Amino acid sequence: MSLYKKYDEDFFMFLEGGFIAINQSDEDSAKKLFAVCSLLQPNNSIIEIGRGYLLFCQLKLQEAAVIFKKVLDKEPKNEMAKSFLGLTLSWMPSEGAQGEKLLEEVSHSSDNMIQKLSTTALDFREKFIKKAPSPASLATPKKQTKKKEK
Repeated sequence: MSLYKKYDEDFFMFLEGGFIAINQSDEDSAKKLFAVCSLLQPNNSIIEIGRGYLLFCQLKLQEAAVIFKKVLDKEPKNEMAKSFLGLTLSWMPSEGAQGEKLLEEVSHSSDNMIQKLSTTALDFREKFIKKAPSPASLATPKKQTKKKEK
Protein backbone atom coordinates (compact mmCIF):
# COMPACT_ATOMS: atom_id res chain seq x y z
CA MET A 1 0.00 0.00 0.00
CA SER A 2 1.31 3.37 -1.01
CA LEU A 3 2.23 5.89 1.64
CA TYR A 4 0.18 8.39 -0.33
CA LYS A 5 -2.88 6.16 -0.90
CA LYS A 6 -5.24 8.54 0.91
CA TYR A 7 -4.48 11.19 -1.75
CA ASP A 8 -5.20 8.94 -4.76
CA GLU A 9 -8.67 10.40 -5.16
CA ASP A 10 -7.09 13.85 -5.50
CA PHE A 11 -4.78 12.86 -8.37
CA PHE A 12 -6.83 14.60 -11.05
CA MET A 13 -7.22 17.72 -8.92
CA PHE A 14 -3.42 17.97 -8.57
CA LEU A 15 -3.00 17.25 -12.29
CA GLU A 16 -5.52 19.87 -13.34
CA GLY A 17 -3.89 22.30 -10.93
CA GLY A 18 -0.59 21.71 -12.72
CA PHE A 19 -2.10 22.58 -16.10
CA ILE A 20 -3.81 25.65 -14.64
CA ALA A 21 -0.51 26.74 -13.10
CA ILE A 22 1.12 26.49 -16.53
CA ASN A 23 -1.60 28.67 -18.04
CA GLN A 24 -1.03 31.16 -15.24
CA SER A 25 2.74 31.15 -15.98
CA ASP A 26 3.44 29.69 -12.55
CA GLU A 27 6.26 27.28 -13.35
CA ASP A 28 7.13 26.56 -9.72
CA SER A 29 3.60 25.47 -8.79
CA ALA A 30 3.21 23.43 -11.98
CA LYS A 31 6.41 21.51 -11.28
CA LYS A 32 5.39 20.86 -7.67
CA LEU A 33 1.89 19.71 -8.63
CA PHE A 34 3.27 17.34 -11.28
CA ALA A 35 5.77 16.03 -8.70
CA VAL A 36 2.85 15.19 -6.39
CA CYS A 37 1.12 13.44 -9.29
CA SER A 38 4.28 11.41 -9.90
CA LEU A 39 4.23 10.22 -6.30
CA LEU A 40 0.60 9.12 -6.64
CA GLN A 41 0.73 7.53 -10.10
CA PRO A 42 4.35 7.29 -11.26
CA ASN A 43 3.51 5.48 -14.51
CA ASN A 44 0.77 7.82 -15.70
CA SER A 45 1.84 9.40 -19.00
CA ILE A 46 -0.38 12.45 -18.59
CA ILE A 47 2.11 13.76 -16.04
CA GLU A 48 4.89 13.71 -18.64
CA ILE A 49 2.56 15.36 -21.14
CA GLY A 50 2.03 18.11 -18.57
CA ARG A 51 5.78 18.56 -18.17
CA GLY A 52 6.15 18.69 -21.94
CA TYR A 53 3.36 21.25 -22.17
CA LEU A 54 5.18 23.41 -19.61
CA LEU A 55 8.31 23.31 -21.78
CA PHE A 56 6.25 24.07 -24.89
CA CYS A 57 4.75 27.14 -23.21
CA GLN A 58 8.28 28.27 -22.34
CA LEU A 59 9.15 27.79 -26.04
CA LYS A 60 11.69 25.12 -25.13
CA LEU A 61 10.53 23.23 -28.18
CA GLN A 62 13.37 20.71 -28.51
CA GLU A 63 13.00 19.63 -24.88
CA ALA A 64 9.21 19.43 -25.14
CA ALA A 65 9.46 17.30 -28.30
CA VAL A 66 11.77 14.85 -26.52
CA ILE A 67 9.21 14.36 -23.74
CA PHE A 68 6.29 13.86 -26.13
CA LYS A 69 8.35 11.37 -28.19
CA LYS A 70 9.16 9.38 -25.03
CA VAL A 71 5.47 9.15 -24.19
CA LEU A 72 4.74 7.96 -27.74
CA ASP A 73 7.53 5.39 -27.53
CA LYS A 74 5.80 3.99 -24.46
CA GLU A 75 2.22 4.50 -25.74
CA PRO A 76 2.17 4.76 -29.57
CA LYS A 77 -1.59 5.36 -29.65
CA ASN A 78 -1.59 8.25 -27.17
CA GLU A 79 -3.38 10.91 -29.23
CA MET A 80 -2.78 13.67 -26.70
CA ALA A 81 0.98 13.14 -26.84
CA LYS A 82 0.81 12.93 -30.63
CA SER A 83 -1.15 16.17 -30.92
CA PHE A 84 1.20 18.03 -28.57
CA LEU A 85 4.20 16.65 -30.44
CA GLY A 86 2.64 17.77 -33.72
CA LEU A 87 1.97 21.21 -32.26
CA THR A 88 5.52 21.48 -30.95
CA LEU A 89 7.13 20.34 -34.21
CA SER A 90 4.92 22.63 -36.26
CA TRP A 91 6.52 25.61 -34.51
CA MET A 92 10.02 24.43 -35.42
CA PRO A 93 11.19 25.62 -38.85
CA SER A 94 13.05 22.41 -39.67
CA GLU A 95 10.32 20.09 -38.35
CA GLY A 96 7.17 21.94 -39.41
CA ALA A 97 6.11 19.50 -42.11
CA GLN A 98 6.45 16.53 -39.75
CA GLY A 99 4.41 18.38 -37.12
CA GLU A 100 1.74 19.16 -39.68
CA LYS A 101 1.57 15.48 -40.64
CA LEU A 102 1.06 14.43 -37.02
CA LEU A 103 -1.63 17.06 -36.54
CA GLU A 104 -3.41 15.82 -39.67
CA GLU A 105 -3.36 12.28 -38.26
CA VAL A 106 -5.00 13.26 -34.98
CA SER A 107 -7.44 15.71 -36.55
CA HIS A 108 -9.69 12.69 -37.19
CA SER A 109 -9.62 11.55 -33.57
CA SER A 110 -12.77 10.35 -31.86
CA ASP A 111 -11.93 12.76 -29.01
CA ASN A 112 -13.46 16.16 -29.77
CA MET A 113 -10.85 18.06 -27.75
CA ILE A 114 -7.98 16.39 -29.64
CA GLN A 115 -9.76 17.23 -32.93
CA LYS A 116 -10.17 20.85 -31.88
CA LEU A 117 -6.54 21.18 -30.74
CA SER A 118 -5.17 19.70 -33.95
CA THR A 119 -7.40 21.66 -36.33
CA THR A 120 -6.74 24.90 -34.46
CA ALA A 121 -2.99 24.22 -34.57
CA LEU A 122 -3.18 23.47 -38.31
CA ASP A 123 -5.13 26.68 -38.93
CA PHE A 124 -2.63 28.69 -36.89
CA ARG A 125 0.27 27.16 -38.79
CA GLU A 126 -1.39 27.94 -42.12
CA LYS A 127 -2.27 31.54 -41.25
CA PHE A 128 0.67 32.66 -39.19
CA ILE A 129 3.65 30.37 -39.62
CA LYS A 130 3.57 29.30 -43.26
CA LYS A 131 2.42 32.66 -44.55
CA ALA A 132 4.39 34.81 -42.19
CA PRO A 133 5.58 38.00 -43.85
CA SER A 134 9.24 38.18 -44.63
CA PRO A 135 11.35 40.66 -42.67
CA ALA A 136 11.97 42.62 -45.88
CA SER A 137 8.23 43.13 -46.41
CA LEU A 138 7.89 44.51 -42.91
CA ALA A 139 10.47 47.22 -43.49
CA THR A 140 9.06 50.64 -44.10
CA PRO A 141 9.61 51.87 -47.61
CA LYS A 142 12.15 54.61 -48.00
CA LYS A 143 10.90 57.95 -49.16
CA GLN A 144 12.14 58.90 -52.54
CA THR A 145 13.41 62.41 -52.69
CA LYS A 146 12.93 64.43 -55.79
CA LYS A 147 15.94 66.18 -57.20
CA LYS A 148 15.42 69.87 -57.48
CA GLU A 149 15.65 71.13 -60.99
CA LYS A 150 17.69 74.24 -61.60
